[in-house]
Amino acid sequence: MTNTRYFLFTAIVVAAAVLGFLFWQDNGNGNGAVPEGFARGNGRVEAVEIDVASKLPGRIEAILVREGELVEAGQPLAALDIRQLKANRHQAEAELRRAEIAVKNAGLMIQQRQAEVRAAEAVLAQQQSALDAAQRQFARSKALAGSSIASERQLDIDRSNALGAEAAVASAEARLAAARIGVSAAKAAVVGAEAAVAAATATIEAIDVQIEDSTLKAPRPGRVQYIVAQAGEVLGAGGRVINMIDLNDVYMTFFLQTATAGRAGPGTEVRLILDAAPNIVIPAEVSFVSDVAQFTPKTVETEIEREKLMFRVRARIAPELLEKYLDYIKTGLPGVAWVRLDPALPWPEAADGRVLE
Repeated sequence: MTNTRYFLFTAIVVAAAVLGFLFWQDNGNGNGAVPEGFARGNGRVEAVEIDVASKLPGRIEAILVREGELVEAGQPLAALDIRQLKANRHQAEAELRRAEIAVKNAGLMIQQRQAEVRAAEAVLAQQQSALDAAQRQFARSKALAGSSIASERQLDIDRSNALGAEAAVASAEARLAAARIGVSAAKAAVVGAEAAVAAATATIEAIDVQIEDSTLKAPRPGRVQYIVAQAGEVLGAGGRVINMIDLNDVYMTFFLQTATAGRAGPGTEVRLILDAAPNIVIPAEVSFVSDVAQFTPKTVETEIEREKLMFRVRARIAPELLEKYLDYIKTGLPGVAWVRLDPALPWPEAADGRVLE
């Protein structure tokens, strides 16, 4: 039993020594030392992910791409069933035609009412003329009423004629006012019919937008990463269909200690070396340094504790370089990021392989 414990203790000591040596080597005290003026961090190639989702609820009719396929901006990715939308559009088109006919009828009604106004105006003029003649005749009969030339009977007749002419004028004025009200009503009908046309047109435009949104398109160039839903599935509004990555925004995220992170800012030169291609160097530059430390201890009191602070750094690959090697970009690949903190220093041998151009 004593020998067993001895061998177990010896094995633990040896393992701890090996791990300590690896840690010492990785932190710049062995063959993997980081020269002064440089920093190094491990990370993975990442890209901006985009979830292509359905704006409207509906059934997926077809998936038009495959996982891993490169797509262009605006390329159709999936299509939803639009039969109901087409039926709604036909109905809206019928409403539009009905409203357009109503506009034409209302226009004809205005013309009819305007003709009635002109006729009423002519009748009113005629009645006013008759009223003037009757009033003049009554005035003459009234002036001759005291003599033997005009009889009382004639005076009564002329008075009655004058009163009748006044009544006819009043009636003609009422008909004219009614005709003018008819014109106003017909014009209001035109406005209502035109509003119905505008509403039907807007409905058709809204349905057209829905039909267009039923074809899910790539918002930018990229690669299809996952197909989340398949043809035949019913989605709710906002249902995810495809996940893609933007190959114009590819970067590596890694971590640096406080001392080196404070010297690295946006634009600092970086060289990326992927495990899958250790002899190829990918030029990049720092695009982001977190202002919040990661892996922070609960209490920061000593210098040793402060050295445990790590800051997240992102190195972005130039879009023009990505465009040339678009077919070879694979996210998730691990690698090493070398950061040149002093631009006057030459790159170390470990970061001086064949540089992509």
